[in-house]
Amino acid sequence: MSIKNPDHIWKTTLFSASALGYVRTRIPALIRTAGGVLIAFCEGRDDKSDWAGINILQRRSLDGGETWDDVRVLVNGGGGPASNSTPIAGKDGTVHFLCQKGYNHVYYYRSGDDGLTWSEPREITSVFDQYKSEYDWKIVAPGPGHGIELKNGRLIVPLWLCLPAGPDVPGGDHRPSCATTIASDDGGLTWKRGDIIANTGGDFLHPSECVVAELPDGSVMINMRSESACHRRLVSVSPDGLTGWSKPAFDEALFDPVCMGSLLSAINPKTGAPVLIFCNPDTRHDPHEYNVVHCCRRENGAVRLSHDNGKTWPESRVIDAGPFGYSDMAFAPDGTVYCAYDTGSWGKPPHHNPEYVAFVRFPLEWITANPSTLSPQQTALR
Repeated sequence: MSIKNPDHIWKTTLFSASALGYVRTRIPALIRTAGGVLIAFCEGRDDKSDWAGINILQRRSLDGGETWDDVRVLVNGGGGPASNSTPIAGKDGTVHFLCQKGYNHVYYYRSGDDGLTWSEPREITSVFDQYKSEYDWKIVAPGPGHGIELKNGRLIVPLWLCLPAGPDVPGGDHRPSCATTIASDDGGLTWKRGDIIANTGGDFLHPSECVVAELPDGSVMINMRSESACHRRLVSVSPDGLTGWSKPAFDEALFDPVCMGSLLSAINPKTGAPVLIFCNPDTRHDPHEYNVVHCCRRENGAVRLSHDNGKTWPESRVIDAGPFGYSDMAFAPDGTVYCAYDTGSWGKPPHHNPEYVAFVRFPLEWITANPSTLSPQQTALR
């Protein structure tokens, strides 16, 4: 759906924890299918813990986000965590969906009718067992956020693995960790593991939640969260999305408060030129670390635009200056950007209480109509 006013941003609530009987609704995923249907997912949590009873919720929109169908439970955690929604909008109309249960089992679903109905889940944990000889993980989690289908048809899912240090270590239930990908070349029937891209060691501290985008030459960029002292996103590029990854490097333009971010490749319909869009809470103006895992406040959600495959990010604009956590984005050929993110009231810093998932919609040119000046020089690498 086209938005004619380039300075207009439209917002609504997708999932409300209180209305749905949950303590928290957070960690959205969002896709636009080949048929133009928007499908949004999030986690409904019984309490704030990542190990709570968690269900995966879903809503669909047939009109570009103007209206949405009723919330449904797509995956029931059965009293434990079902989370890390990772959907892929296939070019042939198939929707692929991955998630984890209990942080040690991964399941694959598919839909042929834009998410109206889904196949029975199929466990694909065996592909992750291929890492065991190199990295004897105890926790596995795809995404969260959308995966991609490359121009050659390959499906790519980013993920992270963890060897938990244990309860005696602060944050030890999810750390240390590494980032990697899996891929399917037969439409999701079989999957293969990729190389470990970034592991804990040296300048890299606990690389984890990661997102991918295809570049114009067919290569794949991965953008990773980490807890490194420089508070910048960690980036690497592969020719095929599985192997040959470049040495991971910190992108000085992309601040990381230690939170998941979202990444999208798109074509500007007015120029025909490729762009990358990145979104996360950008708190470089207040980089104070609040806890032992180096988290900064999760607020000031901003989108950034790159015209040169991520070499520079000259334009940015704030979506929501208030509490802003995890997000995911989708894009329409007419230039409309869709973004879902979790937000709510302030809790104990650095975190907010994710009481609802918001949805915003704006044209690509909205980012450049009145761009912010969030210069990377404001907070230099350290």
